[in-house]
Amino acid sequence: MATLQSLAFSPALSHTTHQPRSLLGIASRIVHQSSGSSFNGQRLCLSRSRFATDIQNKKMSRLCIMMVQPKIQFIQGTDEQTIPDVKLTKSRDGTNGMAIFRFDQPSVFDSSGEVGDITGFYMIDEEGVLTSVDVNAKFVNGKPAGIEAKYIMRTPRDWDRFMRFMERYANSNGLQFVKS
Repeated sequence: MATLQSLAFSPALSHTTHQPRSLLGIASRIVHQSSGSSFNGQRLCLSRSRFATDIQNKKMSRLCIMMVQPKIQFIQGTDEQTIPDVKLTKSRDGTNGMAIFRFDQPSVFDSSGEVGDITGFYMIDEEGVLTSVDVNAKFVNGKPAGIEAKYIMRTPRDWDRFMRFMERYANSNGLQFVKS
């Protein structure tokens, strides 16, 4: 729907008559009948009544921003309380990297019998979820002692996204970076 609206407001893409109109104090143009799309040559038809109701609905709606506390989970819905030791590696050319998380006596072992099995490694923040299935449990004398999880970043964009998560996670948990 956003694509259709942005095409409707673009004077370069529309080839029919326009009527200037004010929308929330911003001068805009509304396409009455159709406009040609530069993407595939097909005609776009927008009815006036549908477009007008969309505008009215947007006036009524309010922007709601939800801030999510950064967290790590091994079982979806169950936050890990143990703070990990994180080691980062990056290739010389900067195109890829890896983060290794080590958890000593993680709290997931206390609740895994009640909640379920470890399904992966989930890093959750306001931008979304970063996931990995490279999770290994360490056992000492038959009892769980730790977890090691690896997160691989294959592009500079993945690296930047991971670093934004880590910055939020570090700020919320009072952590700091120590160069080795």
